[in-house]
Amino acid sequence: MNLIVDIGNTRIKAGVFQQDELKQHFAFNHPITELTTIKELINKEILNDRAVTNCIVASVVDPIDLFVNYLKEKAPTLLFTDTTPTPLVNMYKSATTLGSDRLAAAVGGYVLFPGKNILVIDTGTCLKYNFVTNDSKYIGGAISPGLKMRFKALHNFTSRLPLVEPDENFKTLIGTTTHESILSGVEIGSIAEIDGFIEKYKSLYPGISVILTGGDACFFEKRLKKPIFADPFLTLKGLNAILEYNIRRSK
Repeated sequence: MNLIVDIGNTRIKAGVFQQDELKQHFAFNHPITELTTIKELINKEILNDRAVTNCIVASVVDPIDLFVNYLKEKAPTLLFTDTTPTPLVNMYKSATTLGSDRLAAAVGGYVLFPGKNILVIDTGTCLKYNFVTNDSKYIGGAISPGLKMRFKALHNFTSRLPLVEPDENFKTLIGTTTHESILSGVEIGSIAEIDGFIEKYKSLYPGISVILTGGDACFFEKRLKKPIFADPFLTLKGLNAILEYNIRRSK
């Protein structure tokens, strides 16, 4: 059994795989800075008597050395970095600054749609667009603020705008109050952004496969113009594929 751990800006996501099949998945908010906290997190929540033979850890936050070192005491553990071999050829010009979640999600898309041009849209803390060519090359994409980050930015960088929470039932284009105007700007604006990116990619690469993932995938999936394939576990699947790829290479 493979244990996959993805440490993001907001949450820790994990999954247990039997080869390429996701058997269990879980997510939680948890600090990972103190060893006592890390031991409790790994023993009680992540491992929890699961029969794990190999692990991979990816993170977009620092530091995680204590976390990884303690997990290594429990099972062979691969830390996913910019030097970790993957099934994709990484063409990103600043590979050392490429977020592990972006590349892992791209690998997940490649696994689902091999031999096709792929646009993976990760709707988490940030909106991340990742493009993979039909000859298995990761090129790059774009990054912009996610929903909650946009709401917080409007509040934090102005003196009077309130902090507004996302509203899944909001559909008004023309806000008639400040509250509605912020909802329209953030939610409808984000939807328009994603629709625009999809249209541009489709014009350049007809037949491209578009995959939606991330914490806000459900919000966007039912609001975008065209039906989009959504997979909330794409990054975990990509990390599992990377782990399996490295296990095969080591034999």
